[in-house]
Amino acid sequence: MRNTSNSGPATARDQTRMPFTTGVRPGVPDRRAEGRDRPSEVDRPSEWDRDDPTRNEPGRGGALQERAVVTVATYPDYASAQHAVDHLSDRRFPVDRVTIVGTDVRLVERVLGRMTTAKAALAGVGTGAWFGLLLGFLFGIFAVAAWWKVIVFAVVAGAVWGAVFGAIAHASTRGRRDFTSVSAIEAAKYALLVDASHADEARQLLAELAVPATR
Repeated sequence: MRNTSNSGPATARDQTRMPFTTGVRPGVPDRRAEGRDRPSEVDRPSEWDRDDPTRNEPGRGGALQERAVVTVATYPDYASAQHAVDHLSDRRFPVDRVTIVGTDVRLVERVLGRMTTAKAALAGVGTGAWFGLLLGFLFGIFAVAAWWKVIVFAVVAGAVWGAVFGAIAHASTRGRRDFTSVSAIEAAKYALLVDASHADEARQLLAELAVPATR
């Protein structure tokens, strides 16, 4: 009877060690190696980069691309700066290279007059009348007869409700704001910035203006 247990002496076949393999069959390409050689999504250019030919041009493209600009003129108010840019546009200057920058920006509130309950109700009359006119036209389309009566009723009703609402809204402030005003954002001066490559041309064109710019 043969002894089939593992306690016997090792044969030559058992002593032969199998070589270490990576699990890749002969003749089959290693997909993992291909993945290591493939560029990542960060290194791969996006569709937007390939479609935009001006992205890598100097002075164009994303926010990281900063243009070299110089101040060619300074104006005391925005109207003068706007007129200067309009003049450059009329002379076929590339105004996409121009930037208006306001410095020393401040909030200015101009008081127009005293506000009373009667004035608040009167202002509400106008607002309510316009709103009633809009509703009157909308409902008057579906009126079979006397459509104008629908419009008149809507205007009158809107004016009445507007006056009531305006008076109540002003009375609810309890005298904390008994005046009307208009607020605006203003700057002490407005600088005209132009790309350095077009600065000389811009200065020559701005010299033609009747309103001189302050340096």
